[in-house]
Amino acid sequence: MSQTIFITGGAGFIGSHLADRYASRGDTVIILDDLSTGNIRNLASIRALPNVRVVIDDVCNRPVVAELVDQADIVFHLAAAVGVRLVVESPVYTIENNVHGTEVILAAANKKKKKVVLASTSEVYGCSNAIPFRENDFLLLGSPDKGRWAYACSKLIDEFLALAYFHERRLPVVIARLFNTVGPRQTGRYGMVLPNFVRQALTNQDITVFGDGSQSRCFAHVQDVIWALEKLADAPEAVGQVFNIGSQEEISILDLAKKVKALARSTSAIVFIPYEQAYAASFEDMPRRVPDTSRLQHLTGFTPKHNLDYIISSVIDYISMAHPETALHAGGD
Repeated sequence: MSQTIFITGGAGFIGSHLADRYASRGDTVIILDDLSTGNIRNLASIRALPNVRVVIDDVCNRPVVAELVDQADIVFHLAAAVGVRLVVESPVYTIENNVHGTEVILAAANKKKKKVVLASTSEVYGCSNAIPFRENDFLLLGSPDKGRWAYACSKLIDEFLALAYFHERRLPVVIARLFNTVGPRQTGRYGMVLPNFVRQALTNQDITVFGDGSQSRCFAHVQDVIWALEKLADAPEAVGQVFNIGSQEEISILDLAKKVKALARSTSAIVFIPYEQAYAASFEDMPRRVPDTSRLQHLTGFTPKHNLDYIISSVIDYISMAHPETALHAGGD
């Protein structure tokens, strides 16, 4: 049976792919986005469909949110501050927007017990070195005078609040901790590493690696992440639980730069930028970020279908088509 799906942050990178998926299934899709970091162009393929409704407004607008939640069967709450650069430069906005927006969503959903799938982040693992990260691990956040951890703290409060609604008020909630989701439509504007590397490589600019490049990440294609979110939303057993979503194909940022350069056939040089020059003198980074996805795999059968070469190539193709001026400079020997 068709459902009504309400997606906050639905014009963003992940939200728009999620909207595509449900719209293609024939479900009614309601998208809320204030376009602060999202882009209406991300919805170009579905915006005119009769089963899609786009509302340009703030997730903190209680009357609007209450009305849209009432119309929904499932709520995906993806609206949040995104990107390291935005977090470092605007910590007040980050904390207030993340925490207050989630409180508004949960309060509205609780009135009629609408299921909420809350998008959280691998950032909540903080400085932990217990690799791979498991959902029930102890979490180790950095000092509050290090601005980097404001985002992690705000998203962890979101998780605590969602689980409190589940335990105390029986609101059906599912928490998804996303690990470095990448793919077409992701912008590098807020510090996202892969689109920035690709754009630099395609224009034969220096590929800028922050720090010494030894820090490693696991990059998951957005379509694999969307598949997992859909399965979690459909699984009654997922309610009240936290799930890591991501790939376990680990790569250092320096090796990622080299791989992007090779796949883009670029003549770019790879240069190193100290963290204090890129962000702030107090900036701290996580040396590794690797998820244990066994809980997700056991429940849904999740296995990422897209390897890193495919992921990088898909981003190269997207940026080349969306910004053809970059392709003019690519292909150097």
